[in-house]
Amino acid sequence: MARQNYLFTSESVSEGHPDKVCDRISDAVVDAYLKEMPEARVACETLATTNRIVVAGETRGPASITNDYIAHLARMAVKDIGYEQDGFHWENCDVAVHLHAQSAHIAQGVDAGGNKDEGAGDQGIMFGYACRETEELMPAPILYSHRILSLLADARKSGKEPVLGPDAKSQVTVRYENGVPVAATSIVLSTQHLDPALTSEDVRRIVEPYIRTALPDGWITGETAWHVNPTGAFVIGGPDGDAGLTGRKIIVDTYGGAAPHGGGAFSGKDPTKVDRSAAYAARYLAKNVVAADLADRCTIQLSYAIGVSEPLSVYVDLHGTGRCDEARLESTLRDVMGLSPRGIREHLNLNKPIYERTAAYGHFGRQPDADGGFSWEKTDLVDTLRPLAG
Repeated sequence: MARQNYLFTSESVSEGHPDKVCDRISDAVVDAYLKEMPEARVACETLATTNRIVVAGETRGPASITNDYIAHLARMAVKDIGYEQDGFHWENCDVAVHLHAQSAHIAQGVDAGGNKDEGAGDQGIMFGYACRETEELMPAPILYSHRILSLLADARKSGKEPVLGPDAKSQVTVRYENGVPVAATSIVLSTQHLDPALTSEDVRRIVEPYIRTALPDGWITGETAWHVNPTGAFVIGGPDGDAGLTGRKIIVDTYGGAAPHGGGAFSGKDPTKVDRSAAYAARYLAKNVVAADLADRCTIQLSYAIGVSEPLSVYVDLHGTGRCDEARLESTLRDVMGLSPRGIREHLNLNKPIYERTAAYGHFGRQPDADGGFSWEKTDLVDTLRPLAG
């Protein structure tokens, strides 16, 4: 039986964190290609350090996406995030673009041809998860860690808190009683600030109202431990303070450690890459299972081989909370949604420029957008799945 009384912690990082700057740029490149050619192929990695950005990888798409345009996209992403400091400035930093054509050997396994359907772009395992801890069917610690930083970013960008810088990290430790999240036992927030004279106490006075807004009523008590900028001054931030790379915050991107992760990053990859699309599909299916009241918790694993269309396995774990047979559910999920790379893309309508917005504050637990963004958060399979209960 699963433990019922325990503490669990998750962290998030802001859009100005060095790794998230890189995720944002890589996904801006993906969107640019998909906007011009929905069937484009993109595998884009970004490195950022003091006043330098390097974009590298493989693409297949229109010649209109030039290196100069990609450099422009990188600068615009950094500008929107808010970096205009001496060591990392959107206008003055050096941007080097080293993208080249996709490997023909990979392409031959992925592309459809003759009687062969499109295959997976690589081998790998992907996980999806949902639970009843929050309205978004997400684990509470990661959801509220994201929410803290999102509120602070909104306040910074609106001009309400101009002293805050783009780089920040949050961490929330949640106490569970009888399996239900009930309180925050500790809150950690480190945020860049532009005034060197500010103390940790000064920063806490600025950020505390936003943190209290982000968490449920009653979760912060007199026993909650606060650690706000615990090392003191945090003026040098972003890639000037620490180099960033695409794909280094995969646990932040998903479930905060409350569920397994297959290991593949999302950002910088077009939706033929199952690292991204199959992880979205697994979340979509797990969320619909929980929303259909078939379980209180659901983990789904999908596995693929490069060049092979259909998944090698579909595994469902309802963690002892299920109200249906797991083996039957595994079979049904294959029927209600095509789980080939093409089937996933078509069902979730993924061949769109919808990825730059996913780069910060989590790929899951978000509201579906009218233009198709976050389509994997829809619960439109509930009526189909609900009859399986019993």
